[in-house]
Amino acid sequence: MTASSMVPKAIEVDKFTRGIIGPGIEMLGPVLSGGVITTTTPPGCWGPMITPKFQGGHEISQPVAVDGAEVGDAIAIKIKKIRVTSLATSSGVMKFVDGRYKGDPFVAKMCSSCGASSPESHVVGIGEDAVHCDVCGAEVSAFRFANGYVIVIDEEAGISVTVNKKSAENLAYNAKDFSGLPSASEQHSILSIARADLPGLVARTQPFLGNVGTMPSMDMPDSHNCGDFGSFLVDAPHGYAFTQEELDLHKTDGHMDTNSVREGAIIICPVKVPGGGVYMGDMHAQQGNGEIAGHATDVSGEIEVEVELIKNLNIDGPILLQRPDDLPFLARPIGKDLMEKARNLGAKYGQDELEVNAPITFIGTGENLNLATENGLERAVKITGLSYDEILNRATINGSIEISRLPGVVRVTFLCPCSILENLGIGRLVADQYGA
Repeated sequence: MTASSMVPKAIEVDKFTRGIIGPGIEMLGPVLSGGVITTTTPPGCWGPMITPKFQGGHEISQPVAVDGAEVGDAIAIKIKKIRVTSLATSSGVMKFVDGRYKGDPFVAKMCSSCGASSPESHVVGIGEDAVHCDVCGAEVSAFRFANGYVIVIDEEAGISVTVNKKSAENLAYNAKDFSGLPSASEQHSILSIARADLPGLVARTQPFLGNVGTMPSMDMPDSHNCGDFGSFLVDAPHGYAFTQEELDLHKTDGHMDTNSVREGAIIICPVKVPGGGVYMGDMHAQQGNGEIAGHATDVSGEIEVEVELIKNLNIDGPILLQRPDDLPFLARPIGKDLMEKARNLGAKYGQDELEVNAPITFIGTGENLNLATENGLERAVKITGLSYDEILNRATINGSIEISRLPGVVRVTFLCPCSILENLGIGRLVADQYGA
């Protein structure tokens, strides 16, 4: 029996991190390239935010190594299944409580009464003062809602409704059950807060993963594995301080909050540590482009992905192969009928050769949208070998720049020559995704 024959083709993950991701977190596996990873993840954002011991904004799955993955390779994560298991959640616009954090309330929470750093805590009753420090008993949450809501979800029907205060309080008394928290989850359910400022609002659901990818090469808060939130780590006054150069070198931009990273999409991620370390979490039931409120509807959910190792594809951040129906209109593949019309038009003016191309999306992140756009364009230049100015033209006439999240995550999408995609080693993935 060979060593490779002993590597499993499937791994189920039932353990989660406390908000830190990187080489200091033990990896499971490895799993074979072509294998499957399944997990049921707890909500991101608000639950970990009101749980003081968390040092990142999410609770994500323990990372899994992919067999044979080496630094300088890439891993394609094919999202096969996303299913919401929460019956309800709560979210809204946040504000901070002064004195209960050191520099960053997501990373370095503290009790303003006894001074304990990242203390263990417990929930007493319901409402905004429900979270209490285990050390001294004082109310301890570093966050409040400026405007918040509780929302109930019918996953099968694809619909949700925000509820009134009385209904929110009824849900709060059974918060863990309605949140669908996995047994290994350590967060407090945000449903315990029962803030209901926006009752009766009906919204479609379209679940996706807000934080998915491969491990950064230095331990960091999972919610800060990106160029915009990561900027708060630069010269920070806590234990996860980075220089800008360190952040740029080590991050993998797993925290994208890109609503097209959903069932049917493929996300190609850099390998910056041996094994890669594939992790998942921060499922949202729905979110418009920009995540303008700062937070969306974070839910528990079942996830199934297939992983494929791509050797010698040395990328700095994610490449996204969106579902065809999520592509910008101008970046959708040119079908046979339209191509025939284009061929006739070109021949009329003496242009007989037509480019064969397919869609590709580069994720760009930065401290603001301008820097994120520049980052995405520069990544496209580096990987494709096309000039910066040519990519500007391509993204203008057969692509788009789209906001994923404020303050600084964007999608740079354009139709790229298939010869380049083949040379990168992703031609087959692209052809399978778009029928080219």
